[in-house]
Amino acid sequence: MTMRFDGKVAIVTGAGGGLGREHALALAARGARVVVNDLGVARDGAGASMSPAQAVVAEIEAAGGEAMANGASVTDFVAVQAMVAEATARWGSVDILVNNAGVLRDKSFAKMEIEDFRFVVDVHLMGAVNCTKAVWDGMRARNYGRIVMTTSSSGLYGNFGQANYGAAKMALVGFMQTLAIEGAKNDIRVNCLAPTAHTRMTEDLGAALPLEALGPELVSPGLLYLVSQDAPTRCILGAGAGGFERAYVTLTQGIHAVGPDAPEQVAARFEAISDRTGEIVPEMGAAQGMIELTKAQKARG
Repeated sequence: MTMRFDGKVAIVTGAGGGLGREHALALAARGARVVVNDLGVARDGAGASMSPAQAVVAEIEAAGGEAMANGASVTDFVAVQAMVAEATARWGSVDILVNNAGVLRDKSFAKMEIEDFRFVVDVHLMGAVNCTKAVWDGMRARNYGRIVMTTSSSGLYGNFGQANYGAAKMALVGFMQTLAIEGAKNDIRVNCLAPTAHTRMTEDLGAALPLEALGPELVSPGLLYLVSQDAPTRCILGAGAGGFERAYVTLTQGIHAVGPDAPEQVAARFEAISDRTGEIVPEMGAAQGMIELTKAQKARG
């Protein structure tokens, strides 16, 4: 059955170009009313313009859809609240939130100014926090919500020159994990999308990537599923070049080591600690403590 979003209202941040634009167009094409949020800044966060958001709205309307442009900075909670209020007043609700807005200030950590670290975390992490907080109570009241955080392989696995970006992107995974637990009783499903796409955010990679195969439109099918009626929750979905994968945060069974030589036991048995046989994907953080306590009880006989 064709996936549709008729009657649903979506906010897509950073939707003036690249991935956000494709997400907004895809949602609108399948019936959603879309708030196209974009501050219209340069890749590093400088400047501002409503033109990119307005251009995407014009595309959606030309295709027969409904959309509105919004220029709120995701770092400004009051402005984000006003955006949500405006969308709710016009269309009655906000059902879908796609946290996509981001900036880059890449440098090796040795050369990175602390302000460049703080700013990237503020946009990616606190921007998502601000937008999510602004829609959360409304979603809880209506017992329905679909939220996606845009994470990255740079956060999941690391990438030279992106300590700030990677830290923010991995933080979004932790944010998702807890929100999915807290939102479950109100049918608020929260997921992460880890895209690989050629946008202005990746233009410096040039020869390192087969750019013609990495169109951002090839990521959006995964996004649509993550915000659909039948979406999963607590999923980290990789997407790029038409490929889709799932990433997990896992926990090995490990060992039990106590006593004066416990550090030496950890060192000597680190291969056993790292053995992935029987590893699990914990349902919540307490799973680690339970595994550790179980080992301790077995050791006591």
